[in-house]
Amino acid sequence: MPPKSTPRAPAGALRFRRRLLAWFRRQGRDLPWRRTRDPYRVLVSEVMLQQTQVSRVESFYPRFLEAFPTLRRLAAARPARVREQWDGLGYYRRATSLHRLAREVVARHGGRIPGEVEALRRLPGVGPYTAGAVASFAFERIVPAVDTNVARVLRRAFHPRLPRGGRGERTLWDTAAALLPTRGNTAWTFNQAIMELGATVCTARIARCGVCPVREVCATGKRQRSTVNGQRALPHARGSFRRGSSR
Repeated sequence: MPPKSTPRAPAGALRFRRRLLAWFRRQGRDLPWRRTRDPYRVLVSEVMLQQTQVSRVESFYPRFLEAFPTLRRLAAARPARVREQWDGLGYYRRATSLHRLAREVVARHGGRIPGEVEALRRLPGVGPYTAGAVASFAFERIVPAVDTNVARVLRRAFHPRLPRGGRGERTLWDTAAALLPTRGNTAWTFNQAIMELGATVCTARIARCGVCPVREVCATGKRQRSTVNGQRALPHARGSFRRGSSR
């Protein structure tokens, strides 16, 4: 649920952002969907990454795009053909929703995926996270994209006592928006970076605080006193955010 107004940045926001961006530019993984701003290719990657490990998506992503290189080609395909190309990736309703979306974009948007969050939200199967991700990663809009990884990082860094539920979720979206840089290309990098941190360092089961680039400005990291190999086991919290935590 993206914020409706500009929220106040939390304490330490500038240091958090600077450290995170510097770390990502050194350590960020070179993933194929990070090399493109093509809205269709970004959208396909986001749908595939829902509840699915990056390593699996890396093998299916080029195969699917080879079969359907454009949104119009996907829209024109038979449902059975789309299902065939998705076979092995699981969660087949994602393929059905993506196919429906492609047909609606062709019918109502002239084959062009919209770049604004509000318009994206009206497409089949697109929730708050996916809308923010496509707007940011394809169009470099200055908007947050809060999935399970991002929510976990924000909660541990700024809101360790935040209650679960709708109010807590709104707070996390507000914090994500407040942390964003003011330039679109840097906002792209920030959104990728905070997801990367949640996927590789601040994971659901283990917070690797000893190697975390934002530990000094993180409420959880600063409280840590003893670790084993720089790691801290934490309870696995479930929330209402979408997209897989294994990105």
